Amino acid sequence: MSDGLDQPRLGLNEEPEEERRDDVWEGTDGEPEAEPEAEAAPEPEEDVPAEEDELPRLRSPEHAAGDLQIPDGYGVIEGEPTGNRRAVGIVVARFNGELTGELLRRALDELERLGVGREAVTVIPVPGAFELPLAAMALAKTRRYSCIVALGAVIRGETPHFEYVASEAASGLQLAGLETGVPVAFGVLTVENEEQARARLDKAPEAVRTALEMADVFSQLRAAAGAAQQ
Repeated sequence: MSDGLDQPRLGLNEEPEEERRDDVWEGTDGEPEAEPEAEAAPEPEEDVPAEEDELPRLRSPEHAAGDLQIPDGYGVIEGEPTGNRRAVGIVVARFNGELTGELLRRALDELERLGVGREAVTVIPVPGAFELPLAAMALAKTRRYSCIVALGAVIRGETPHFEYVASEAASGLQLAGLETGVPVAFGVLTVENEEQARARLDKAPEAVRTALEMADVFSQLRAAAGAAQQ
């Protein structure tokens, strides 16, 4: 029994870990081996929005420069924005009246400049942009007008109302032109605020020129078709 008691218990009187390391280091000039430096962790890359990292920017302050070039040797029917012998219908929204009134004024000035007399212009005011397609369709179906110009201003608010009105106005005006064969020009401003709208009031004369040019193209097409049947 004494044999078991005389033996020291395991774990007692053991030297601390640091002291034992000192004993080991004594054989190496008393200096510990340098531990390999840990590689610095790579810095996390900043998250970059997809449109800046991979995709081109979708918004541009200007349109692409340059004109359309059609190769020689092909038949081309191209219209001119001329008002000779043209009757023009204008549908204009009363909503945002200060803006739409200025759109109308600029459109009428452009028509006069291009040779369309006042007696050849009919103006139909409607409550808002949502009603423009119906009025444009009604004018076009009379077959009394060479083209229709639609004018309005839709400004984004705090609700989805903007999307519904702008979308329906655009698709409805296009439908009026497709169903009647009468050119309908889109002169409706769809903007974020009043400042943007005022910066784009020249869309009205642009819409006038577009309508008259398309009316001239259609006239030439009818003339060409009639000549082919003779």
